[in-house]
Amino acid sequence: MTDEHARPDFAQLNGWDRPYEVFHRPEVPAYTGVTLSFCNRPLVEDPVELARKAPDVVIVGAPVDEGVSYRPGARFGPRAIRQASYTHGGYSLQLDISPFEHLSVVDAGDANVAPGAIDRGHAMVFRKVLEVARTGAIPIVLGGDHSITWPSASAVAEARHPHSVGIVHFDAHADTANDDWGVLAGHGTPMRRLIESGAIDGRNFVQVGLRGYWPPPAVFAWMKEHGLRWHLMREIEERGAEAVIDDAIAEALDGADAIYLSIDIDVLDPGNAPGTGTPEPGGMLTRELLRAIRRIVGKVPLAGMDIVEVSPPYDHADITAAAAHRCALEAISALAVRKRDGLPVRFTPSDATPPEAGQGVRATGAGG
Repeated sequence: MTDEHARPDFAQLNGWDRPYEVFHRPEVPAYTGVTLSFCNRPLVEDPVELARKAPDVVIVGAPVDEGVSYRPGARFGPRAIRQASYTHGGYSLQLDISPFEHLSVVDAGDANVAPGAIDRGHAMVFRKVLEVARTGAIPIVLGGDHSITWPSASAVAEARHPHSVGIVHFDAHADTANDDWGVLAGHGTPMRRLIESGAIDGRNFVQVGLRGYWPPPAVFAWMKEHGLRWHLMREIEERGAEAVIDDAIAEALDGADAIYLSIDIDVLDPGNAPGTGTPEPGGMLTRELLRAIRRIVGKVPLAGMDIVEVSPPYDHADITAAAAHRCALEAISALAVRKRDGLPVRFTPSDATPPEAGQGVRATGAGG
């Protein structure tokens, strides 16, 4: 195997391989740890047991918010998302399926983060998600601020190598800044870090829902130079969400084998999701986002997913956390449809070679 085709080591490349101390209960921070698992699914925190069970989907908490540039509080997001539901997800009216009758889903708890240590937090998120992705399961990561997408998507890309991963990124903001006031690992920079590190190819990176007053033209010029594609909220208003989502699917799969889905909850209008760190008026409706998730996950292979920037201190009546919970549950239900219909869900790292470069995969299935 040549160096060109060697499996990447993003832990070493990004400094996530340091020998950090691991904390155990009751020494862990009070905002970490699972008091209620997602949809009351089995809690499987031990990596050996996780590999033995070989689930289809694994929920992971990433309670990191040291990367925020405005309102903090997303460290409380994973707990709020897990708790924000009156139902355990027994039956989906949208997709006419009982997801947990077809799909094995467990909750692996939270990454072993500590407050005030963003480098350590990212290292622990990377290790936790890599641990999951290497089993062949699909990680669904509950953030946390958007900086966690850098380690999370890097872990998925490393586990799936030499298969390639594209990203569909729902957000009000591009998150492609070079730095946040000199900080390279803030929540405004993860997408640039992913592309610069080689984890994701720029031409397989598609953004949906951008609006407001950031980024400036210079950042868009960098994005264009690196092949990124984006769809402004204005385009959704003019063409409709469904047409834009179909374009995003085709663009992200232009050479990639599977998609990583990153959902910043601020892609929603603040009237639908007030509990977030950087609200931007004029966003998507919750029903549009949930339909888009069902459509994407129903049509293309999903490599991983994160839902970020839920900040419960600014939420009202748990409506933001509930929307985030449904983002995960709609993806799970769409995956259940794929499995019921005989399409693969889990990934086998030792599987056959991927399609030839540039061929990507064909969108299959149906999303509602």
